[in-house]
Amino acid sequence: MSTSKTTEVKSAPSKKSTRKEIGEKLATALNGLKESLGEKKFERRIKKAARLLTAGIKTKPVKKEKKGKGKTKTNKGNKTPKAVASKAVAE
Repeated sequence: MSTSKTTEVKSAPSKKSTRKEIGEKLATALNGLKESLGEKKFERRIKKAARLLTAGIKTKPVKKEKKGKGKTKTNKGNKTPKAVASKAVAE
């Protein structure tokens, strides 16, 4: 038996799974239309609506975490206030 660490990689949801999820939510929200349209027409229209809603969605690649140096830059305390030029000139 080998003991190895399993790391969970969060992958972006695929277009197909997103489409199914939207279709299920639409079907539950519009349950009243199912009775008036009929099962087959209703399912076809839900499928088309889900396809239209997911048309513009692009899957983004998962970003990997960068390994840092461990040090953070904190230059906030080192800054000295700059002299403000006064408007009143010796008259």
